[in-house]
Order: sequence, then structure tokens, then C-alpha cells
Amino acid sequence: MPLTTIVAEPWSDWGLLDCGDGRKLERYGSVRVIRPEPQAMWAPASANWDADASFIPGSDEEGGGRWVQHRPVPRSWPLRRGEVQFNASLTPFRHLAFFPDMAPQWDWMRERADGAEIMNLFGYTGVGTLHLSEAGARMVHVDASKKSVDAGKVNATLSGLVDRPIRWLVEDAAKFTAREVRRGRRYDGILLDPPKFGRGPTGEVWRLEEHLAPLLADCRRLLDTDSRFLVLTVYAVRMSALAIGELVRQTFADLGGRVECGEMAVREESRGLLLPTAIFARWSRD
Repeated sequence: MPLTTIVAEPWSDWGLLDCGDGRKLERYGSVRVIRPEPQAMWAPASANWDADASFIPGSDEEGGGRWVQHRPVPRSWPLRRGEVQFNASLTPFRHLAFFPDMAPQWDWMRERADGAEIMNLFGYTGVGTLHLSEAGARMVHVDASKKSVDAGKVNATLSGLVDRPIRWLVEDAAKFTAREVRRGRRYDGILLDPPKFGRGPTGEVWRLEEHLAPLLADCRRLLDTDSRFLVLTVYAVRMSALAIGELVRQTFADLGGRVECGEMAVREESRGLLLPTAIFARWSRD
């Protein structure tokens, strides 16, 4: 199975300005932030980074970390990509309330979204859901965090998409998917972006290595020969893209179609180099 690299290019409200020495400098609208990036093992283009805030990771024992603001940063501020508007914020989890490297995946799914019924599992703040909804999809958005789902509804209002057919559900992804199988439901597409570890709204434990294969098997039961795609992205794990690609290939073998796998990356503006961010596998009818 050949490996593919999917590259997120900068856009007006986001870009990777520089990276190196285990860190990265990004712009989110008018806000510039520094975050840890272990894969940036090379030297940065510049030694002088002028940022509004930096994320300081905790020790191995403590985990977590904290933001240090060098200049005042709003609690949240609006960004835009295309017709979709959404809020960015300095979250306790070191990211900015969305994942910009997903942009090429959103675009790929948008080409297959018109008139489709699509489920977004682990949907977070709904930026992907809104990109697909804006392209004509009927969306089922599932996340275990009520705070994240509420943020998605706010983003829908910002984007003028509040009246679109979107079901916003605070649910454990694996349990909800299993119930959909029992109900005999089907979907045209599924997007899932599972964490390495997580908890559902009533304490359900998610461990990627244990629970990904059964979840994918249930996703397969929700798709049929008329379905269009499944996209799986995986962050921050010691796992090969070839491994998840083979898992998807075997799970969807009876449907035919095409399976791709590989790395996701973002392009640095100053030098054009690629910074790896995640691995992915996706199945499509075409």
C-alpha cells in the first residue's frame, strides 16, 4: 500500500510561520503563538520569535501544561476559512480549539458531501462538521464533551449555518455508533478523529489501541455499496500509517473501492518545509 502525504497550506487566518528546536510559531488571525513540537528537530529559520503567548508543557510526571501570555490574548476570537467562521482560543490542551492540518481532509470530503448524510465522530468544536454542512451534507456531530458541542453550536451561529440539518449530540462515540448499527442506520460518509485516550460523558474509557478496531467494524456496518467515504485521522501515537491503513483495508475489503494511508503535514511559510502532524487512512468509493 503506497504512502501518501497530505499537506495543509497556509490561508489568510492561519499559518505556520517557523519551526525548529522542538517548537513551532503559528499565526491564528492576529494572534501569534508558540507551541511545543517534538518533530521539529531542525534549526528554526529565525532565533527571534515575537509571540503573544507560549504554551509551557508540564513535566512527564505532571503532564498538561499552561499558557503564558506575553501580551493580552482574548478568551476567544473569530477566524474564517472559506465561508465557515469559528472561534479560536487558548485551550488547556495546548491547541487552539481546532486542527488546521485537517483542512485538506475537509476539502477532500467536501467534494463528496453534497446531499450526503455524514457522521463526525469525536467531532470536537465542529469546524469539520460546518465545512461539510456548508457543502451540502446532512450532519450528525458526536462528541463526549458538552463544552465542545456547545462551542460547535456557537461556531454554527457565527457561520450562519444554525438552520442547516446538523444533529449535535453529546455522546460516547463507540456507544452511539453501536446503537446506530442496532437501529439499522446507514451513512454516506464517516469522519473519525479519535484521541489516544479519553472518557465518555458517563465515564466510559476510550483507549485507541483497544477500541479502534471494534469501532471501525461498526462504522463498516453503517456504510454500504452506495456510501462515499470514511476518513480516519490519528494523532500523538506510536503507530504506523501502514498499520491503520491495513486495518481499514481489511475492514472495508468487501466494499471494494480504494484505501489510502500516509502522513498529514503542514507547510511552513518561511521555508516551505513540511512539518508532520498526524497519520491517516481513508476509504472511498472512487
